[in-house]
Amino acid sequence: MYEEAPRPKPGPGEVLVAVKAASMTPHELTWPATWTHTSDGTGPERTPIIPSHEFSGVVAESGAGVESPVEGDAVYGLIPFVRDGAAAEYVVLPAAVLAPKPATVDHDHAAALPLAASSAWQALVDHADLQAGQHVLVQGGAGGVGIFVVQLAAGLGARVSATAAAGDLGFVKGLGAEQVIDYAHDRFEDHVRDVDVVVDLVGGAAQSRSWSVLRPGGVLVTLVTPPDQQEAARYGVRGAYFIVEPNQNALRSIAEFVDDGRLRPVLDRVLPLSETRLGYEALETAKRHGKIVIHVAD
Repeated sequence: MYEEAPRPKPGPGEVLVAVKAASMTPHELTWPATWTHTSDGTGPERTPIIPSHEFSGVVAESGAGVESPVEGDAVYGLIPFVRDGAAAEYVVLPAAVLAPKPATVDHDHAAALPLAASSAWQALVDHADLQAGQHVLVQGGAGGVGIFVVQLAAGLGARVSATAAAGDLGFVKGLGAEQVIDYAHDRFEDHVRDVDVVVDLVGGAAQSRSWSVLRPGGVLVTLVTPPDQQEAARYGVRGAYFIVEPNQNALRSIAEFVDDGRLRPVLDRVLPLSETRLGYEALETAKRHGKIVIHVAD
C-alpha cells in the first residue's frame, strides 16, 4: 500500500528533489539497510520505508550551504541505502551524490542508470582499471548490471566476451559484445582465454571456473560473493569484491557516455507510482530485459 506523507525538508548539505522517475532493484526489499539505519541491519528500525534508490528529477529546494545544484536543475542519482528512496513525489538526499541528468534521455531512462551503471563503472574503472584494447569477459551479460558492463567495456575500447542464455545471445551482441557464449550449452573456457578482466555477476561455479581464463596479472571483479583469494594467488591474478556506493564523478562520466551515444539505458517497462507493488512483484517473477521504472510525474 502507499499513503500520503509530509513533504520532507532538506537539511544542511542536502537538497529536496521533485522526483520525475525512479527505478527498482531486485531484492532491495530484503536488504538490511532498507529497513534500518545501518547497512548491516544492526541499527534501529525505520519504518514505514520508501523504496527505490535510483531516480531522476528536478531540484525543488536546497538546504543550507548548498551552492550546486540549484533549484530547477535536472539531476539524477543513487540514494544512500540507509535513507528513504524515491518512490514518492519528493526525496531529500545529500547534494554531494547528485549529478546533472544526461541531456539526451528523458527522466524515465535516466532513472534506470544510477545503481546498475554505477556498479558497472566502478567494476571496470575503479576496481579493474580497464584499459583500451584489453579483453573483458562478462559473466551474465544480459542481467541488470551486465547490460551496462558490456556497453561500458566496449565504450572504453575493450574487446568484450559475455555469457548469456540462448535467448539473449543476440540481445547481448547488440550491446557491443564481440562474442556471446550460451552458458547452458557451451563451456566458456573452450571459447575464451588470456582474459584481462572478468566481471562476475553470477557467482558460484561460474566464478570459480573463471580463474583459469585469466592471463597472469589479470583481475576478477565480482559483486556477488567475495572471491577465493587463495585461488587468485594460485593463478597469479587478483580478485576483488565490492558493493556499489553513490559516486558523483561516476555519474558524471556515465552521463557523458549516454550523451555521446556509447551507453543506452534499457527499460523493461514503465509503471505509474500507484503500481509500484506490481513492479516489485515482477522483479521476482518475470523474465525481463532492463529496468522496471516508476513514472512519478511529467
